[in-house]
Amino acid sequence: MKVLFDQGTPVPPRKYLQSSEVATTAELGWSELENGDLLAEAERKGFDLMITTDQNLRYQQNLSERQIGVVVLMTTSWPRIQSKVEEVVSVVSSLPPGGYVQISF
Repeated sequence: MKVLFDQGTPVPPRKYLQSSEVATTAELGWSELENGDLLAEAERKGFDLMITTDQNLRYQQNLSERQIGVVVLMTTSWPRIQSKVEEVVSVVSSLPPGGYVQISF
């Protein structure tokens, strides 16, 4: 599974997604892409899922026509995410194509 970490998503969860290929928008030079363009480019490059902290994404984009799954972390705090990292890993591994999940902390 190819996973994209959006800008603002803490990087430490990456080490818990060992069965996935993980890249960040910064690593790919996509930091300047807006959400719609970012989602389209990620789909073109074969990403299965994007992890973001953008809580407004679903209101700003029509996600129903997307094949890429979206996981929204409702915090940018690594210590808070770390307390539920097993849930994050479980959601990432089970989210269907085009799925959408928010994880509260």
